[in-house]
Amino acid sequence: MTFKTDKLVETIARIAPNTYLQALLIIILFYGVAKILDLVVTRYIKRWIEKTAFAMDDKVFDIFHRPVFVSIILFGLSLATERLELTPTIHSLTLSGLKTVAIFLWAGAGLKFMKLLLEYLSHDNNRFKMVQDRTLPLFNNLLMILVMALSIYFVFLAWNIDVTAWMASAGILGLAISFAAKDTLANLFSGVFIVADAPYKMGDFIVLDSGERGEVTNIGIRSTRLLTRDDVEITVPNSIMGNTKITNEAGGPHEKYRIRVQIGVAYGSDIDKVHAVLLDVANTIPEVCTIPEPRVRFRTFGNSSLDHELLCWVEKPVMRGRVIHILNTAIYKRFIKEGIEIPFPQQDIHIK
Repeated sequence: MTFKTDKLVETIARIAPNTYLQALLIIILFYGVAKILDLVVTRYIKRWIEKTAFAMDDKVFDIFHRPVFVSIILFGLSLATERLELTPTIHSLTLSGLKTVAIFLWAGAGLKFMKLLLEYLSHDNNRFKMVQDRTLPLFNNLLMILVMALSIYFVFLAWNIDVTAWMASAGILGLAISFAAKDTLANLFSGVFIVADAPYKMGDFIVLDSGERGEVTNIGIRSTRLLTRDDVEITVPNSIMGNTKITNEAGGPHEKYRIRVQIGVAYGSDIDKVHAVLLDVANTIPEVCTIPEPRVRFRTFGNSSLDHELLCWVEKPVMRGRVIHILNTAIYKRFIKEGIEIPFPQQDIHIK
């Protein structure tokens, strides 16, 4: 490539002995090459890409189309700068400026491409479980930080700035910040691990070891937010979420949640009738799932009652309280109608 470029410059030098005219011819030549290439690519390659069934290639073409066009012109400007008899300072500033434009141009294109790739990977949850719709903001932010850091590093190199001292200063500054913001960093790293491990997701109902229960409304870099049944929002730092026992009521093979209604009947009751009544009540409640079907368990002989438990499922954990209320009300009314006694604790005292 360098050999061909030198040959081209020598040919232009023979045609136009004036350096300024040579620089102008180089700029015109490379601008023409860029326009011809742009015309060919737009007319033929883009049409061929638009006919494919894969939608991502159209977006990739749109991302890199302009950077390639501008890069050819920037390369021509750099060759033209080499032909001009500029002072070393102006020559260095001009080349560094052109390199800076190219760096930020390709950094922007690379960032758009990586975001597009992450969005594409997020649609395949079976193969790329870490990259999902809920984790895209986190990966996009980390990607932006990485691209910006690399861009600044290459810009320093383009301007012949020694980055060793800067990196040493950044290391000392980072050490000081790490000590001052250790809690924030702990929350940050815990947030990354939560996203990677995925013990819960948006919309899940979770119960913390400390007793808080609610729906996950936001998983941020610093904290996780829960909305309780009292419509109270709880913000829990990710460092705590990463080091506590969490019960995910929406986890498992499905989101259905099993509720338990404990009921005691008097000794001497017809327990077959009790079982039939409890199942009939559960089957008449629309909110109770038919699959798995409700069931009754005779748990124990209590001090004052025969203790039973009605087990049934609801579609979501959020329905637990309301359905238990409906079941308790329906069971109480039905027991009164069927003449089934619900005893209360009694004690007989014998005095000698």
